[in-house]
Amino acid sequence: MSLSIGVVGVGQLGFHHARILKSLEGVRMAGVFDIRPQRADQVARELGVRAWPSLDDLLKDADAVVVAVPTTAHEEVAVAALARGRHVLVEKPMATDLAAADRILAAAAASGALVQIGHVERFNPAVLAAEPFLERPLFIESHRLAAFSSRSTDVAVVLDLMIHDVDLVGSLVGRPVLEIAAAGVAVLTPSPDIANARLSFEGGAVANLTASRISRERMRKLRIFQPSGYLSLNLADGTGEFLRLKTGLRELPAAGGGPSWPENGLAGIVDRIPLKGDGAEPLCRELENFRDAVQGAARPAVSGTEGRATLAVTLSIEERIRSHVAHSRPA
Repeated sequence: MSLSIGVVGVGQLGFHHARILKSLEGVRMAGVFDIRPQRADQVARELGVRAWPSLDDLLKDADAVVVAVPTTAHEEVAVAALARGRHVLVEKPMATDLAAADRILAAAAASGALVQIGHVERFNPAVLAAEPFLERPLFIESHRLAAFSSRSTDVAVVLDLMIHDVDLVGSLVGRPVLEIAAAGVAVLTPSPDIANARLSFEGGAVANLTASRISRERMRKLRIFQPSGYLSLNLADGTGEFLRLKTGLRELPAAGGGPSWPENGLAGIVDRIPLKGDGAEPLCRELENFRDAVQGAARPAVSGTEGRATLAVTLSIEERIRSHVAHSRPA
């Protein structure tokens, strides 16, 4: 039996959720709702789906919904759906604050419905291709740089962009965050447009995260250093490489270019393993996981509890930035 899934909020991202759900195996696209009727009608005509006049009408027909409205409305929509027993996939960030996130989780617990959080980078082809080589990351460095856009300027760059990497590094390290240091600057908007954070984890791992929405060049890169080697991932194109000592080498030959150092330098001691995914669209993979999780066939990639934990770290980064001198502006 097909699972009926609708989409609430059909802006740029919600449109793509609806596009994929229309043809996703095992899913019946229940339709869309948006507080802008003209936008809902436009998307409905373009995709050949139904536009509902109200959220309540959509919830009557759907088993589950994707919540792709602005972050400030996540709680209202998610709680309304959960109160009806409908499963929800809430786009990141889960909510604007922890109290709102807790109310979403409480509504899910009361109804028994599933809450999943849409951290789509978990399904990035480069990340999936790197998984077989991951082994106790100790230092992670991320750069997520974007050109300025009016979209999502209702929140700081930390909640808009850096949260992707907060979630990613948290999942890679798999240990609690113990210390946070951060700085940021508001350049074009009232909230920080560029930020840097350093996270120290239980067990000794450290992550250095940089996010900007005022860059001239786009970049989405993740570098992972671990005892077994170095992973360099280009999240923008879903590729990467794993560099490690050649099989049989326990450590580098004597430094200084002695007779034990290969004539061809680094190439003589390091294996370079290219990483590339299967070309599947990450958002499609995320929706497949949501479908399977609702049906009890898989674990949600990012549960509501995990989404709250990521939000907590992200909000702590924002708090550190607010108290940092670099965020202050001259009068």
